Amino acid sequence: MDLATIIGILVAFGLVIAALGGDFMLFFDFSSVLIVCGGTLGAVLVTYPLESVLGVARIMGKTFASKAQEPGELIAQFTDYATRVRREGILSLEAHLKNIPDDFLRKGLQLTVDGLDPQLIQEILETEIACLEERHLKGAEILQTFGTLAPGMGMVGTIIGLVLMLKRMNDPSTIGPAMAVALLTTFYGAILANLVFNPMAGKLRARSREEVLVRTMIVEGIMSISRGENPRILEEKMNSYLPPKERRFRP
Repeated sequence: MDLATIIGILVAFGLVIAALGGDFMLFFDFSSVLIVCGGTLGAVLVTYPLESVLGVARIMGKTFASKAQEPGELIAQFTDYATRVRREGILSLEAHLKNIPDDFLRKGLQLTVDGLDPQLIQEILETEIACLEERHLKGAEILQTFGTLAPGMGMVGTIIGLVLMLKRMNDPSTIGPAMAVALLTTFYGAILANLVFNPMAGKLRARSREEVLVRTMIVEGIMSISRGENPRILEEKMNSYLPPKERRFRP
């Protein structure tokens, strides 16, 4: 679980709710919710295919958890693989493949054990990384579109509320509800954009960069193993992807 996302949402919404005071119903208006949420969803459906929009909940869920392996552990794992290969040969890894939970890592090692040319293995794995990055960026783009459109729909609601208010100026009892629609739609749009959609889009981009880094390190490690390089050289190459304070070396 990503505690930063959870804490950030709790802090942001907690402080906003605390600032509203005790009467929360003053800040709820069903018409405003329909205008902002319905209008934003409809506009996004025009922009993207239905299956992509239906996957938004799953995409948002990825901001609460990270599956990327810790780079230091990955370096230690590959150093162990390289040492084993130098002592027992490349086929010694075959017995360990079924115990590797990472599909990408298992696939790369399987191609190496099968004896494919290192250049071909690198091309296959780098293509998979590029496609992964494209999928991740598409998810972030959809959330960013929600974040861009929500304030716009808030402004639409504001205009509707102002028009209703101006047309009914002769009846003072209608001014309040119309003004509530005018103000609350802008409020809802700003909240959704700045506390939900845009931050989550940013977190998805950060997640994508982290996973691409780990997978690039995996490719580097697999290339070293396929070329039969010394485990110390493999370790140095993989450490070069990390900041100095995060690098790990065997004693």
